[in-house]
Amino acid sequence: MSKLLAILHFLKSEDHFHIQLPALRRKGARNEGLTLVELITVISIIMTLMALSMPVLTQAVDAAKVAVSVADLRTLQTEITRHEVTKGSLPDSLDELDVVSREDSWGNPYEYLNFAKAKGKGAFRKDRFLVPLNSSYDLYSKGKDGASKAPLSTKVSQDDVIRAHDGSYIGLASNF
Repeated sequence: MSKLLAILHFLKSEDHFHIQLPALRRKGARNEGLTLVELITVISIIMTLMALSMPVLTQAVDAAKVAVSVADLRTLQTEITRHEVTKGSLPDSLDELDVVSREDSWGNPYEYLNFAKAKGKGAFRKDRFLVPLNSSYDLYSKGKDGASKAPLSTKVSQDDVIRAHDGSYIGLASNF
């Protein structure tokens, strides 16, 4: 009877309206889901990490594209030498070679200039002293921006992947 009176007294009082949720849960039960503050915190951390890693990722992709272009230029150089040995002269264009890809990593065609077929020295690739890079032909990629000029000292030529010193250097023009 005393329990019944205690329950009735509890229900008459206003204390039953202030029952805490954790008191109703089983012991060991865990919260399901995230609060809005926790969700915003997690999203902001992820966005910060992405913002910090994007430049590194972009540089890695650019370095990989340059490496592929260097390898392609070496293959083209070998095919040009093979053509010169078997046919007795340099090819007039890259179309005469048996290569699968004639485009660089950025989707631009590789540039080739046979000096024997060129009119004047204006189109030859030149170093900062305006001395031609090669003695028989030029072979290069226009690089990421897809633009190039004959002297390597110009800004648009700095990202070109070039062949210089008759093939002893193949790499970025900015490193030459």
